[in-house]
Amino acid sequence: MQYEIVIGLEIHAQLLTETKMFCGCSTKFGAEPNTQTCPVCIGMPGVLPVINKKAVEYVIKTGLATKCKISPYSRFARKNYFYPDLPKGYQISQYELPLCKDGYAEIIVDGISKRVGITRIHLEEDAGKNIHAEEENYSLVDLNRAGVPLMEIVTEPDIRSPQEAIKFIKKLRTILRYLDVCDGNMEEGSLRCDANVSVRPHGQREFGVKTEIKNANSFKFLEKALEYEIKRQIKVLDGGGEIIQETRLWDSVRGITESMRSKEEAHDYRYFPDPDLLPIEVDNVWLEGIKAQIPELPEVKRERFVREYHLPEYDADLLTSEKPLAEWFEEGVRLGGEPKALSNWIMGELMRLLNEENKSIEECPLKPQQLVDLLELINKGIISGKIAKTVFEEMYRSGKEPEGIVRERGLVQISDEAEIEAAIEEVLKKNPEEVERFRAGEDKLMGFFVGQVMKATKGKANPKIVNELLRKKLSE
Repeated sequence: MQYEIVIGLEIHAQLLTETKMFCGCSTKFGAEPNTQTCPVCIGMPGVLPVINKKAVEYVIKTGLATKCKISPYSRFARKNYFYPDLPKGYQISQYELPLCKDGYAEIIVDGISKRVGITRIHLEEDAGKNIHAEEENYSLVDLNRAGVPLMEIVTEPDIRSPQEAIKFIKKLRTILRYLDVCDGNMEEGSLRCDANVSVRPHGQREFGVKTEIKNANSFKFLEKALEYEIKRQIKVLDGGGEIIQETRLWDSVRGITESMRSKEEAHDYRYFPDPDLLPIEVDNVWLEGIKAQIPELPEVKRERFVREYHLPEYDADLLTSEKPLAEWFEEGVRLGGEPKALSNWIMGELMRLLNEENKSIEECPLKPQQLVDLLELINKGIISGKIAKTVFEEMYRSGKEPEGIVRERGLVQISDEAEIEAAIEEVLKKNPEEVERFRAGEDKLMGFFVGQVMKATKGKANPKIVNELLRKKLSE
């Protein structure tokens, strides 16, 4: 039997506020356990929460960027459950009146744009963190994260493969980073994703029973967890069994999902409006002010790069995948660099070196001006493209200017025809058999001769002049 895969995502993004959702404690990552807490975020009796306005604006900004309807009236609710890292015994979240709803984001699937619906985007506070002592029968609790503002983005069940799921999360991560509302760091837990997955026979309208996957803390692990869970569900159904609605954890060591608990329903949490917090009212003046803060988003920037800089769509996609990368490229263009040449060097040599050191463009030791200066040396014929790669790497490692490296290492390109001609004659003299074969019609040997001349001149000969003089000599 052929099955259709149905996936919906619940994405939690930690907002880039300096303080927590309902108190003034710091949200900085990596502090000593329980040093960023106060009576409000540890749930002491009698304390009153105060809403972080910046967090509300960040959620509205995300809603606008994902074509959501912004609710003029919204309120917080208490989500009741017991867990050691939840000091109040409830989590402040939003339930029936979220800030944003009915939006979407688009991904490219097989060259075609596909719209993935966004059911809702709401605000809530994070819980603390349980730390399980190895080989001991107790756990510790760190409440530094308790009360950190989270934005939950819930999609419609529109995703039909693990690959589409990863594309959507990456697209959403790019939008969040462009907006500067979340850093998208999955390793530090500032972007987390739970996936609801089910399968159904092709042609069936009703959804199958879903399971929720937790603990997949990277794109790679999420994709593998979805692939495993899909195969597991199909195997159960083909064997005549039934899928149980449950929450399952991804075990990255064994490469399997494991049952954690039965899946809760909304009524299990006994939601009710939080009596300590006033509703949020978003008027037009406030909304227009937030709209004015939204920067040029990746899709718009990509289209502009194609139109304004005449870049191929592939180049534009890569260059706009991260806001700092797009800014690095545009700074190079502003300084006089030819767009396509800049793009080639960024996507090739620069990304290669950054990837080798696992660095982002923000950590790049090179400045756009240095690459522009290097391209100018190539354009003037002072160095060849091949030598430029050597100069570029040394420039990246040392921080030196390209002209200084060329001068220090004597890498100036040889364009003197007499000097190149002498090198050509020496190469032809040493390879008489190859000369005869070329003259007999074996044209592919031209590459061999060019390589030998470049080797003889230590890569300094002007390739254009080498090709011209070689053809002239070999036709005599």
